[in-house]
Amino acid sequence: MLDEMFTFGIFSYVSLFVMVDPIGNLPIFLGMTNKLNPHQQNGVALRATLISYLILIAIAFTGQAIFRFFDIRIEELKIVGGIIFFIVGYEMLHARLSRTNIDEESTHDYAHDIALTPLGIPMLCGPGAMANTMVLWNLADSIPKKMTVIITLTLVMVTTLIILLGGKRLTKFLGESGNKVMLRLMGLITMVIAVHFFFDGLKPILRDILNIPEKAAG
Repeated sequence: MLDEMFTFGIFSYVSLFVMVDPIGNLPIFLGMTNKLNPHQQNGVALRATLISYLILIAIAFTGQAIFRFFDIRIEELKIVGGIIFFIVGYEMLHARLSRTNIDEESTHDYAHDIALTPLGIPMLCGPGAMANTMVLWNLADSIPKKMTVIITLTLVMVTTLIILLGGKRLTKFLGESGNKVMLRLMGLITMVIAVHFFFDGLKPILRDILNIPEKAAG
């Protein structure tokens, strides 16, 4: 039981981390906040992370209701999530960072606005992170596993905040080559997770279509 929980926890953390992608989004964060003072920059990082965290928590708890309302099967979400993850991973594998255009402003409201969008949504809390949260929550078939999802999501957001707060030091330490290597490594991991999600969702659907008993399909 403990081994299963530990494995699920590690899987949840890694999959959520690569979807939130704080390292991949770090250059965008630094580029959009480079004209802010350190206090404002830290405030943007905190607000963007908190907004993303609250949205993903809400999605975790309302995911079942959304499924029922739209008559969505978890297997279908796994397939779609797998496709999204694969595309994101492919972009990361080729060291292509998120692209966001924003008009330059020097007002106080600028720092508050970018914390919500685009930094909070859709960069940190994008379709991939949302789909991943819903998939993990539905994979969690017990209260301890659901608590594991909440804990790992919290840890991912804490890690994200630390990375954003220490962004300038981290990018300087890794250098341009180091950042690209890290991005490609995370892209490869993302694509592996994508394949797992895709076929995990496809197998039950094919089994239903072909009327194959579950034991025979496994």
